Amino acid sequence: WTTMIAACSRLGNGREAFQVFQQMQVEGLIPDKITYISILSACSDKAALVEGKWIHRCIVGSGFELDVEVGNALVDMYG
Repeated sequence: WTTMIAACSRLGNGREAFQVFQQMQVEGLIPDKITYISILSACSDKAALVEGKWIHRCIVGSGFELDVEVGNALVDMYG
């Protein structure tokens, strides 16, 4: 799942990356910090700020908010 999210993000398909992320959660899989970093990259476009804020809330709920790499991805997304 993370690989698909990262690939979509790198190809500029943020909407598709977000859909894959949502499907992953529907399937009952729990994202790890690499998944969050990948999806945050897809949300760095200003048009995806709403989705990015939702991902940020998921990160806080998962306990990854203090991770340096996740924090850097959050800064990139909001920057």
